[in-house]
Amino acid sequence: MATVPLRSSAGKWIMVSTILASSMAFIDATALNVVLPSLQKSLKATGTDLFWILNAYLLMLASLMLIGGAMGDKLGRKKIFMVGIFIFITASAACGTSASVLLLVVFRVLQGVGGALMIPGSLSLISSSINTNERGKAIGTWSAFTTLLILGGPILGGALADAGLWRYIFFINVPIGIITLFMLAFRVKETRDEGSNRALDFPGAITIALGLAFLTFGFLRIPAVGFNIIQVIGSLAAGVLFLFAFIIIEIKSDHPMMPLKLFANATFSGANLLTFFLYAGLGAGMLFLSLNLVQVQGYSQLQSGLTFLPFTVLMISIARYAGSLADKYGPRLFLIGGPALAGTGMLILSFIKQTNGPADYWTTFFPGVLVLGLGMSFTVAPLTATVMGSVSDHFSGTASGINNAMTRISGVFANAIFGALAILLFSGALQQQINPIPLNSQDKQAIMQQAANLGNAKVPPNIIAADKPIIEKAYHTGFIAAYAGIMRISAGLGFLGALMAVGFIWNKGLTKAKGD
Repeated sequence: MATVPLRSSAGKWIMVSTILASSMAFIDATALNVVLPSLQKSLKATGTDLFWILNAYLLMLASLMLIGGAMGDKLGRKKIFMVGIFIFITASAACGTSASVLLLVVFRVLQGVGGALMIPGSLSLISSSINTNERGKAIGTWSAFTTLLILGGPILGGALADAGLWRYIFFINVPIGIITLFMLAFRVKETRDEGSNRALDFPGAITIALGLAFLTFGFLRIPAVGFNIIQVIGSLAAGVLFLFAFIIIEIKSDHPMMPLKLFANATFSGANLLTFFLYAGLGAGMLFLSLNLVQVQGYSQLQSGLTFLPFTVLMISIARYAGSLADKYGPRLFLIGGPALAGTGMLILSFIKQTNGPADYWTTFFPGVLVLGLGMSFTVAPLTATVMGSVSDHFSGTASGINNAMTRISGVFANAIFGALAILLFSGALQQQINPIPLNSQDKQAIMQQAANLGNAKVPPNIIAADKPIIEKAYHTGFIAAYAGIMRISAGLGFLGALMAVGFIWNKGLTKAKGD
């Protein structure tokens, strides 16, 4: 398969189109986290509803991204990329018009289908089209510029949310997608693996989708009904069985969506384990940090978006340079130090208690955000280049799909498990806070029922005026306790990611296997 130099005209069009398309997914994710408090209030969503709004999208991404990458390799990377973009922007527009939580969840599912076809295509086009010795730099460039383009995501999302216009975060994707489709149609050549079997693994896609859906449903039901009931146990058991069936299908399939032989390469396996642990911690940490800033610490949603500015600036300034250094010296040290630094940043953030709001930002949240951003800046481009460099070229779409699926699967589990855990931690801390308050059992029960709303918990109207400030403080203290627990677990997952690099990733593992 012919490749082109990064600086050539063809190389530049590939980079611009893939960067713009990828930025849609990143803008959607970053802006949505910032506007969740406004969305929650507008749609009267519970804490569990928020996790379903997030997971509806992630479930489809995680379930179908593997087959999306394989479809690109077999049917044409540009073609599948464009189909994914079209579905994604159509669903985004529908999300912006949703009048209820149910409709938003449904359209987020459709958006996830588009993303599953679109997201693997960006890195697959780069990996299959750019000269081998420049791919690390190309991926670093992709990382830096996608970050630059999403710089306004949290800021714009916060501004729109403060103005009561949170729906417009979904409409942002539409013009970006249309421009990208025109670029791809007229300036980028098609690439595919001409010798591959074009059959697709739909049984695998169905079983992994069902497995992840049952596990997510089971975990999110635990706070409401407890663990020891058939609904939860049955859902979790069904999820495990479907995931086991998925592995069996992949072993026996002649055209698996996730070729297990790729995991015979320790570097490929280690990079994906690192991805799973690090992004599970990052996703949960960023979500609860956003909720904490707005719902407890008194930040506006615009100020919450600006809080992540140091993270973004570091990604812009360091990611490309880190990719080039990884090309030259190998990625191992970057993939040990980067996740360890990211974990340290989340650990620092976990110790923040009630503050005086934005006035205290530089001495409270800034140090942790800075360390977290530094760690991720050293990780992203080397990690992606490691995944793509550990397989042969005609598996580039599949490898990209697997690694992106690991990111989203980790997000599904983090949102489901940490969402359930956060409500349980919040409930436990809240119970301790209200026990000393002289309230009758009915009032205490009404107060505890609000725990399902996490940081958006409201004092029940029947509470006397003198007790309302005390209850509100109890809600804030309880949420901060839950936030601290989630952030420390997230930090531990970052450190676990670094251990995966220590044990599995070696620079020599990046030699392309012939005949894979």
